[in-house]
Amino acid sequence: MAEPTVFDLSVAGRTGVTFPEPDVPETALPKGFARSKLQLPEMSELEVVRHFTSISQKNYAIDLGFYPLGSCTMKYNPKINEVVSRLPGFAHTHPLQPFDTVQGNLYLMYTLQEMLKEIAGFEAVTLQPAAGAQGELVGTLIIHKYHQDRGDTQRTRMLIPDSAHGTNPASSAMLGFDVVPLPSDDRGNVDIEALKKLSDDRLAGLMFTNPNTLGLFDENVCEVVKIVHEAGGLVYGDGANMNALLGVFRPGDVGIDILHFNLHKTFSTPHGGGGPGSGPVAVQAHLADYLPDPVVGIVEEGDQDHAPLYDFITPAKTIGRIKAFHGHFGMHVRAFTYIAMLGQEGLRDVAEKAVLNANYLQEKLKGTYTLPYDRTCMHEFVLEGYWKDVPDIHALDIAKRLMDYNFHPPTNYFPLIVKEALMIEPTETESRETLDRFVDVMLKIAEEARTEPQLLHDAPHNTPVRRADELKAAKDLVFCCYPVEEWDLK
Repeated sequence: MAEPTVFDLSVAGRTGVTFPEPDVPETALPKGFARSKLQLPEMSELEVVRHFTSISQKNYAIDLGFYPLGSCTMKYNPKINEVVSRLPGFAHTHPLQPFDTVQGNLYLMYTLQEMLKEIAGFEAVTLQPAAGAQGELVGTLIIHKYHQDRGDTQRTRMLIPDSAHGTNPASSAMLGFDVVPLPSDDRGNVDIEALKKLSDDRLAGLMFTNPNTLGLFDENVCEVVKIVHEAGGLVYGDGANMNALLGVFRPGDVGIDILHFNLHKTFSTPHGGGGPGSGPVAVQAHLADYLPDPVVGIVEEGDQDHAPLYDFITPAKTIGRIKAFHGHFGMHVRAFTYIAMLGQEGLRDVAEKAVLNANYLQEKLKGTYTLPYDRTCMHEFVLEGYWKDVPDIHALDIAKRLMDYNFHPPTNYFPLIVKEALMIEPTETESRETLDRFVDVMLKIAEEARTEPQLLHDAPHNTPVRRADELKAAKDLVFCCYPVEEWDLK
């Protein structure tokens, strides 16, 4: 039965809050500030609370169950992060306060910049970008300005591997680059010969995700970087998959020029439900002057009696501001807390456990499901969600059936180079017992596909909303709950 809407529960004349009669003269709102007709439900406060609490309990979340959403790293968010971010000195400050009143906040931002530099092997970091995609935009802006400053105006080609995140070509196209796809070889690496053919004086850069979206570490990473650099291009590292590399591999050490982090993937800040995200960008020394304005720096060195003085600094050749104020400060606090509590050994343990869990699942499932690239994976892996002997079953059927067993589905149909892709990422915090339950269910679904295929076609069976027509939902958007003709926008 469908959840009743607030309009179904509305009763004429019922109120939740009654305001007292005003003791000052009433003043009409300026014209255009309010609609003459505004259809609102009439309900008591208790009914409103029950309605929205009931809806909230139907949401799936990492706090409720296994959430193996590949490429998104839906990892557990430690509650200590939330406690620290709500401390009054962090939660109640304003970004326009005088810098001498927020030295603690600036110290945290400066230290987080230094932490991220050390973790990934770079020389400078901005915390400003609001998400990974905006971090990509910052990276492409830097690449564009770098080549313009050198007079290399003919460098308009951006290479994008076919296993890349979809935001990579979008970010490049926004800057006017010519987006050129780069194929993968039969082991899931960048095709070296194709890269060589495309690397000439028109090459602006390569957007390089490593590990890639197949969950594979590129075996030729050093050669890839060398080829691009010898052609005069820059290498942008999509750091969305840093959860597999913490404390093990630093992208900057192999010459990658720019890298964005996803604090909401790698460093446990909240993710789903629209964010907020956070996508800091790290660069090598030769690109530090191009970072967005401002970054946090030390403006007065400290001594044994005085702490250093921090303030915002404008890089010499900055691409300008790309986010209001200084980024999502609450996310900076959470990521700082996570890194500070784990330390170097703890961060490496995160990566090792994430890789171990992914390989455990891969080994358990690859005999029943087709594994197109049979290699040791990193933090995630991709299976094919169909079988030749039951061609009517698709990845979407498997994903929907998983919901009946109280597991969030993995990512479907991505990356595009795998047919009927199921992209699975367990993260580091899941127990072996949870992984075994997931394996048991996946094996059972594979059996059901052959014995009771209609079960999969009709799934999910026990969710508040059954299988939606996702194509129609995307094409037939509904933004309001009453007819547009009732609006009075004058």
